[in-house]
Amino acid sequence: MSFKSKKYSIDSTDYQVGQDNINKWGMDVHNTVFTASVGLSILFIVTLLALAPEDAKAAIDSVKSAVLSNFDFLFMWGANLLLLFAIVLAFSPLGKIRLGGDEATTDYSTLSWIAMLFAAGMGIGLIFWGVAEPTAFFTNWYGTPLNAEAYTPAGREVALGATVFHWGLHAWAIYGMAALCLAYFVYNKGLPLSMRSVFYPLLGDRVWGRIGDVIDVLTVLVTLFGLATSLGLGGTQAASGISHVFGFENSLYLQQFIILLIMGLAILSVMRGMDGGVKLLSNLNMVIAFVFLGFIAVLNFTTVLDSVSTAIIGYVKNIIPLSQTTGRDDTTWLHGWTVFYWAWWVAYAPFFGMFVARISKGRTVREFLFCVMIIPTLVTTAWMSVFGGVAIEQIIDKVGVLGIEQGITDVSLSLFYMLDAYPIGNVLSVIAVTLIIVFFVTTLDSGSIVIDSMTAGGKLEVPIKQKVVWAIISGVIAMVMLWIGGTQSIQALQSITIIAALPFTIILLLGCVSLLKGLLTEVDQPKASTKLTKQN
Repeated sequence: MSFKSKKYSIDSTDYQVGQDNINKWGMDVHNTVFTASVGLSILFIVTLLALAPEDAKAAIDSVKSAVLSNFDFLFMWGANLLLLFAIVLAFSPLGKIRLGGDEATTDYSTLSWIAMLFAAGMGIGLIFWGVAEPTAFFTNWYGTPLNAEAYTPAGREVALGATVFHWGLHAWAIYGMAALCLAYFVYNKGLPLSMRSVFYPLLGDRVWGRIGDVIDVLTVLVTLFGLATSLGLGGTQAASGISHVFGFENSLYLQQFIILLIMGLAILSVMRGMDGGVKLLSNLNMVIAFVFLGFIAVLNFTTVLDSVSTAIIGYVKNIIPLSQTTGRDDTTWLHGWTVFYWAWWVAYAPFFGMFVARISKGRTVREFLFCVMIIPTLVTTAWMSVFGGVAIEQIIDKVGVLGIEQGITDVSLSLFYMLDAYPIGNVLSVIAVTLIIVFFVTTLDSGSIVIDSMTAGGKLEVPIKQKVVWAIISGVIAMVMLWIGGTQSIQALQSITIIAALPFTIILLLGCVSLLKGLLTEVDQPKASTKLTKQN
């Protein structure tokens, strides 16, 4: 492999990708990272089994609240700085640098690539919060953004704008910068696909030792717990939807069955490979999602047009005050929503970053940042505006369950309550459940690929059975958590993930510094020529 500059590349170190791996039972794994990750995962499960779920959740939640309250400035300004850095980088001459070198070509079409971004990133979140979040902000379910008055036109504008804020440029900048850091050092410097590689310009060969092991193990655990949390919450939402539509009892057994189904489909997807698995399902799911979105938009054309314009206006008008931590009277809402979201995006960033890094070879830095930030922001704006706008309109007009209750009573059912207002509500609800399940399959599939890469010393090509192992472990953790403590245990796991986001925020910011050092090596340096003349 040739590099434009060997500085910070694999050629500048004695380390070889996979040199610390062991090969046993047909597996190829990093000795320390794999062993520590599996051991700590098992220890975590055993500890939870020994503790009362209520006590564990209370203790963990108190730590989470302290982190969100005392370090809100770090999460908020971390997100702001990542967004500003991404914008400056995209418009700078460094934006012309191509991932993989000047001659590199892409492995996937732009449409397939973008579809996979959503499948791994926020697809499931859009389904879960598309109705619930704007409705919560409009009705003062847990505070209102900027203390806007609930149930008013001004409150509606801020509610839709704040929702777009949470799912827009800031969020995708967090994801995008994590992905860009990893993609650059993998494809332009030949380093292993692991979090430690990002810090090679800062730490040198120390990243191949214990410091790097700690970074990778922490990344594995955060990714694993984030996946298990999402799987557990998704299982409960899908179970709620199935129970609501078909009249089944929303029991633990139904939730466990759904998780087993998702895990089984994810394993099948893993075994089919990237093209036959994640790519195929991502493309299929995006088609279904856009048809679903378009159908709701057509049924509520006037409302949707007004909602989209209102959301954009609310976003543009309030992005600056929503990005601040000082001078805020809505601290409860700030900590419960924005700071929580930024922490959650940061915790998910390594997972998203590594997966996107694998599929982004051949893109320029500018193209990469544009596609990762702008296009998803436009899609999330449309989605939240349509579903949130329709839900708020139902509340205002007192239509359906949302209108009768004047807000949300059950977050997991909010989407289905909105759909019930239509004559074909059951059909739409079945489509929604299908979207939930397929989105989670792609999330678990891509997550297993990422965790496997990290525990395999950053190798890109490893035995398929290793990916299957991590898909099973993620599913088992989610099932055990639901079994021992229901949603309380899942929420406790989510809180642990949020706590881990604190050091990861610092890691991402340092990663940007390291990325800049790496990118600058690609810039052609002017060659000074000197002529020595002799004059006698």
